[in-house]
Amino acid sequence: MKLYYVVGSPNCRKVHAVLNHLGLQAELVYLDFFRGDLRTPDYLAINPNGMVPSLVDGDLRLWESNAIMQYLAEGVPDNQLYPTDRRARAEIARWQCWELAHFNKAFGVLAFESVAKPNFLNTPPDAALVEWAQGELGRFAPVLEAAISGRQYLLGDSLTLADYSMAHLENYQDAVPFDWAPYPQLNRYFARMRAVPHWAETAPPGPEVIGRIPA
Repeated sequence: MKLYYVVGSPNCRKVHAVLNHLGLQAELVYLDFFRGDLRTPDYLAINPNGMVPSLVDGDLRLWESNAIMQYLAEGVPDNQLYPTDRRARAEIARWQCWELAHFNKAFGVLAFESVAKPNFLNTPPDAALVEWAQGELGRFAPVLEAAISGRQYLLGDSLTLADYSMAHLENYQDAVPFDWAPYPQLNRYFARMRAVPHWAETAPPGPEVIGRIPA
């Protein structure tokens, strides 16, 4: 298997964490975001969206991080990340859809506008998008706060794919202009996920390598 990968990409990191967790081996094919590697004809033939990650497994070319995570977990029998129980899988799918469509959509826009743009692209944030993202986070953070109350992870005491999906932007938590103080359960959950070894191992060693091919 080959996983096409940009260092520091949250979506790449969550797939990488699942590989680590399941003990799977894949060749990481690094792409340079700033050099335009995601827009080359060869890469667009794998992922026409020009985004990462992408998984190549034989003749399968699979993009969308949550779909890749499910595919990887399906191939490892009896793992707790993606239980075979129908109800558990429905809950995992629910949280993966929710994080993409709502919570992490807002969180991702806020991180891109307030962190990535000024620090990596040398462009100012879009104030209207920042305001929109703050409002959306303010709307959806209470949902996560309530859901995680009294639990270690989203489905209870066992970490699942839903958790790697939900927490993939946690390293931007302190960098974005949003007040997390009203959400103590959410904060403890992010801290818990931050300490998961399989996730921590995917962190870039420093900001200078983000988006670049490792030396």
